[in-house]
Amino acid sequence: MSLFQLYPAIDLKAGKVVRLKRGDMDQATVYAEDPGAQAAAFDAAGFDWLHVVDLDGAFAGKPANAEAVAAILKGTKRPVQLGGGIRDMATVEAWLMRGIARVILGSAAVKDPAFARAACKAFPGKVAVGIDAKDGMVATEGWAEVSSVSALDLALSFEDAGAAAIIHTDIDRDGMLGGVNVAATAEIAARLTTPVIASGGVAGVQDIIDLKAAGHVAGTIIGRALYDGRLTAAEAMAAARA
Repeated sequence: MSLFQLYPAIDLKAGKVVRLKRGDMDQATVYAEDPGAQAAAFDAAGFDWLHVVDLDGAFAGKPANAEAVAAILKGTKRPVQLGGGIRDMATVEAWLMRGIARVILGSAAVKDPAFARAACKAFPGKVAVGIDAKDGMVATEGWAEVSSVSALDLALSFEDAGAAAIIHTDIDRDGMLGGVNVAATAEIAARLTTPVIASGGVAGVQDIIDLKAAGHVAGTIIGRALYDGRLTAAEAMAAARA
């Protein structure tokens, strides 16, 4: 199996690095004032990728933290994947032109699957599909709306689209440090050939060990556990490479 990839998260709200609880913008903890410095710190720690979310953009439906993203790109030499408010081809192309390695389509994948598929085809290896789930059902608009589509069905519908990855987030666990939903993510990953990345709830090194042991899962996003010191970069990378 290829390397289990770790993606430290930088979530942006009003230009600052924050973490939310269950996607609630009113429950934001500010962890850093300077996104570029945070990116540089993750770079120096040895992570191979960065995962960035424009939270304001996710709610607004259009990019809202362009300056912060620019600071992140300046602060790291690592590839950056970015989600939040990317709803049309012009925005996809603009971010890729600015140096983003991979864009993440979330709400757009549910509400405009034809566009999402076209983006995957137009930019091979540079478009991931973000599937945010609540009780197994897909949520959109910064998690404010829950659809009638199951996470598994949406993932399967993109199996032939050429997406670089599927990012599966369990909303109820995100930012709660209660442990990642290994079973749900592994179930989706086992059904796909597209790489599946776990997100939401990573609380410590055991979550990384469990995700690896489940098989099929290609990597995980880590947020609050790193910021709160429950998991060090060295511990995370040692578990991923074991």
